[in-house]
Formats: sequence, structure tokens, C-alpha cells
Amino acid sequence: MRHYLFFGWLMLFLVLTLGEEVAPVSATSREVKIEKVEVRFLPMSAVVLLAVGDKAISIFVDPTVAGSIQGALTGEKFSRPLSHDLMQSILKTYEVRVDRVFITLRDGVFYGTLTLSQNGQQQLFDSRSSDAIALAVHFDSPIFVERELMESAGKAMGLGMETKKDVEL
Repeated sequence: MRHYLFFGWLMLFLVLTLGEEVAPVSATSREVKIEKVEVRFLPMSAVVLLAVGDKAISIFVDPTVAGSIQGALTGEKFSRPLSHDLMQSILKTYEVRVDRVFITLRDGVFYGTLTLSQNGQQQLFDSRSSDAIALAVHFDSPIFVERELMESAGKAMGLGMETKKDVEL
């Protein structure tokens, strides 16, 4: 299983260096910028909360990805790098930035779009929402969602989210 992840990340790197140039993506009034990211571990799974104001969208994720996101939020380091730590190291070595992440919901499935840049050229990459969020948190990059998605799927969080460390993205 691990070798499939490594090859997936390697393919991402190769596509980045060999892919087509695309026009830069900018935030529109149809998008909202996520203000806080929180990870909650449940008995059999994990959930990432993407919050704006007092509303949050819940995205269930793999516990390993949740650990990667939580580690990036809190500054915790694992004894060995996780996949997102490795990807961050590779991208930084080649001076690639994660400019932004955009999360959508289609047919009940969350999707992520990564906007990466290198030497003034931007590339868009389709991604699992959890991987896109993890890389955004690792790079301290903004995360956006459709305003309509936040209004329809966002649930009231009460007086706010309490986390070990709230991170403004």
C-alpha cells in the first residue's frame, strides 16, 4: 500500500513539472475562505471541520491523513515523516508552492483542487479533499469552498470551535 502512495506522489511531481500552464485562479464572490481547520478523532474514523464564522463542514477522512493534518496544525512531529511531510519537503526543494485549495461537493463526494505554482507558472491538480487540505495546512495556504456549499452543508458550531491551536488559513 505504501508504494502506491509513493508512486502517486511521484506522479504528482512529474505532472507538475511536465504539465500544462493554466491561468491563475482567484477567489470570487461565489467562494468563501475557510477561517479555521479542526481535526476530531472518533472511535472508528476521523473528521476534519472546515469553519467559517459559526458554521462548519464535516469531511470524514482516513485517520492517517487526520494525523498528518493535526500534526501540521499543532506543530507535532512524528518520528518518521508522513506522506504529506514528504510531499512538502519535495515540493519545497523544487520551489513549488501550494497557492490555494478549493473544496467542492459532487454527488455526495468531496473533491479538492490544488493550485500549485513554480517559477511564476500555476498548475491545477485534482485531489482527494483530505490530501488537498493536508497540503494547504502544511504550506499555510488558504482553503476555499463554494459559498453555496457552506450555506447548504455547513452546520452551526455554537459559540465557536475549540482546538489545541486555531489556525487562520
